[in-house]
Amino acid sequence: MIKLYRKNELMFAIGCIVVYVVVCGNLRAPGDDNPYMTLGLLVMAALLFLFVKKNELMEEYGLSAWAKNSKQMLYFLPLWLITTGNLWGGIVPKYQGLGLLCAVVSFALVGFLEELIFRGFLFRAMLRDGSKTSAIIISSVTFGMGHIVNLLTGHAAPETIVQVFWAIAMGFIFTMVYYKSGSLLPGILAHSLIDVFSVFSGRSDTVTWIFIGVTIAVAVGYGFYLRAQETPAINRIARTEK
Repeated sequence: MIKLYRKNELMFAIGCIVVYVVVCGNLRAPGDDNPYMTLGLLVMAALLFLFVKKNELMEEYGLSAWAKNSKQMLYFLPLWLITTGNLWGGIVPKYQGLGLLCAVVSFALVGFLEELIFRGFLFRAMLRDGSKTSAIIISSVTFGMGHIVNLLTGHAAPETIVQVFWAIAMGFIFTMVYYKSGSLLPGILAHSLIDVFSVFSGRSDTVTWIFIGVTIAVAVGYGFYLRAQETPAINRIARTEK
């Protein structure tokens, strides 16, 4: 892994995305409550975390500390607002017993993996090699398009298309938060909670559309607020010598 990373960081990021999408898509097919999905995601998360830790990349990818400029980030309040969206229609657990536990752990791991891969690996690689605008757009859009894999798990096409656009909006927020704060931790926490709360979501179609509308509004408002702030903290993170 380290040889590919050192040779071409962008290809390493793309490889991680491909492996994640393929593995997660196949493991998720039987249902979000199956223990094989939990085990597979746990192994993948452990391998990537150990890779980052062993090669002293914790600070490089914003995993070593919480954002120091939380006040400037409005204490991430817009992000926390969206985090609660899946619970706006009430709390109705989709699974019981072991299945519920597996689903909760799996989705918590999904939050960690997707932030590390899409924001950490992909965004940092593109930011290093190209313009910040391209890096932000591609990271956000790629994250959204990755949700097309839901078609393989029984989701209807219209539902999946809506989710893709919602994920692009979320990807924009997560990317801007990481870019301006220099820490992946707020995004990992928010992303994991959003996914975990989906296991308990009792929202109706009406509430779902409200949630989507609020997400897009916050993506536009909060994202561009962050864009106008001071020099991004991510530029102050030491780069690993290749």
